[in-house]
Amino acid sequence: MPRFVVEADGGSRGNPGPAGYGAVVLDPATGETLAERAEFIGVATNNVAEYKGLIAGLKAAAELDPDAVVRVRMDSKLVVEQMSGRWKIKHPDMKPLAAEAAKILPRGQVTYEWIPRERNKHADRLANEAMDAGRRGKQWEPSASTADLAPAPAGPPGDAAKGAAAVRAALASSGAGTGTRAAGADVRAARSAATSGADTLFADVDAAAEAPAASPARVPAPAGAPASGVDGAPAATGAGWGGPDMGTPATFVLLRHGETALTPQKRFSGSGGTDPELSPAGRRQAAAVAEALAARGTVQAVVSSPLRRCRETAQAVADRLGLPVAVEEGLRETDFGAWEGLTFAEVRERFPEDLQAWLDSPRAAPTGGGESFTSVTRRVSAARDRLLAAHAGRTVLLVTHVTPVKTLVRLALGAPPESLFRMELSAASLSAVAYYADGNASVRLLNDTSHLR
Repeated sequence: MPRFVVEADGGSRGNPGPAGYGAVVLDPATGETLAERAEFIGVATNNVAEYKGLIAGLKAAAELDPDAVVRVRMDSKLVVEQMSGRWKIKHPDMKPLAAEAAKILPRGQVTYEWIPRERNKHADRLANEAMDAGRRGKQWEPSASTADLAPAPAGPPGDAAKGAAAVRAALASSGAGTGTRAAGADVRAARSAATSGADTLFADVDAAAEAPAASPARVPAPAGAPASGVDGAPAATGAGWGGPDMGTPATFVLLRHGETALTPQKRFSGSGGTDPELSPAGRRQAAAVAEALAARGTVQAVVSSPLRRCRETAQAVADRLGLPVAVEEGLRETDFGAWEGLTFAEVRERFPEDLQAWLDSPRAAPTGGGESFTSVTRRVSAARDRLLAAHAGRTVLLVTHVTPVKTLVRLALGAPPESLFRMELSAASLSAVAYYADGNASVRLLNDTSHLR
């Protein structure tokens, strides 16, 4: 009895938004591609696109041999668990799709396995090609596919650094400067991979092409060197540009909550005060950032501080993305003790010595038993480590406060505690940090408020 592996994926740039799927049937013994399927399906959610990819892959396997034993591999935990019968299917859009998938081959011939995203690149790239074709008003065509390019540097489909590396590899293997037709075709194919899905801001980046500078194991990149691997970047031959492939990093998109009534007054508002709700302006900010993140379509999970202003901001984004909100206690703001609700000037007037001590040392706590920055750093670091363990290789939105965001950025940069006073962080601003398997981190974004303009 023949055996096939089906790898499938789907995506939506907006969730819901322009969506497509990809599926590939492989020979498990040789890894040979036996069939490919991809299609732009219009506006849909990620989950619908993933189910559509599964259905297409199973149909392709059944067309090859209806008696085959099929192992389905997907990076969608939802689809794998639902089709395996371990999770109930509650969403009305999912039930008919799951039923359709179950009827294609007898139940005993199909098994399901979850795999990390980085092991599902072929199907993922097909899905991105389908969405790219839809953006041009066309449908995906097999003749235009680059999904089986090999060898390919590690990194997600559509990643600019990966595509640049593919271009360089094609030039090197084909003989750069020869002007041969074959070399041109290889480069065009590699550039196609580079441009696929390049409009996703928080996409994970290939660690080999964009190694964090000044890590303990590497010499810093030369002054003036570009911060990311792009066309024309130095080849990965020297310290600071090379190094082993660390795989797909976990990317934390850090969102400061929207405004409360205290925000424009610049009053201390931590975890020991009144726990204010979002103001009307803050709710508008939350809606704006939700639209911006939905358009980018890269966030896979939402985690919030337990404080009300963060939970309200997180819920606005999560509702737009179709995701649940998890609460992490370690992401709460500093407890500012007796300073809660006061302006900086009022604190300076009432508690001048305590304020100066707080400015001079991260170990000093606010008046009345608040938290020192040293205590907050321990708490935030522990929360970071828990979240990294739970979300390896994923893009996660953390909705939190000024001090936790600045602390995560400071730690990623290896900056001293006093750097906390040298960062601007606006309400509803976005920052981003990528964390690699070797323990190094790369700050990708700080205090972006373009979505509010």
